[in-house]
Amino acid sequence: MAHFDRTIPPGGEGKITLKVDTSGYQGEIRKRAKVYTNDPRNNVEVLTIRAFIKVPIHLSPRYVYLRGLAGQKITRTVRVRAQGDKPLKLEPSSFDLSTKVTYRIEEVEPGRVFKVHFTSIPGTAGIYRGVLKLKTNYPEKPEITIRIRGKFRKGGQG
Repeated sequence: MAHFDRTIPPGGEGKITLKVDTSGYQGEIRKRAKVYTNDPRNNVEVLTIRAFIKVPIHLSPRYVYLRGLAGQKITRTVRVRAQGDKPLKLEPSSFDLSTKVTYRIEEVEPGRVFKVHFTSIPGTAGIYRGVLKLKTNYPEKPEITIRIRGKFRKGGQG
């Protein structure tokens, strides 16, 4: 969202206010805004906002993409890391791809680091999307959502 002074006299100054919705982001982000002017020597100026978004629970990557042949088992892993001082607890709350994908939660570092392993179930070709939702004991982030996409084409057994 941008607010700005519509008219600025030659040689004058103006004010531009940019607001960025950081929900759904984590870590370093960069956003750009173009400012168009009627100055023939400098008709476009690019403003860059850089920020580091601190989150109570860090996911890497934030989503899973399973892709291959219909007969293959493909596994991808999401690392879940507690950023707070309190030990993290994870509990599955919903999963809508149980006929396409299995998952397993591995506690790597007690209360701090987890790995969630997703494995495709060999079957028919097609495209699917779904989510795994995990309840946490962090009041500032009571639930995390891991998005899963799959794309399997016809082919042999893998």
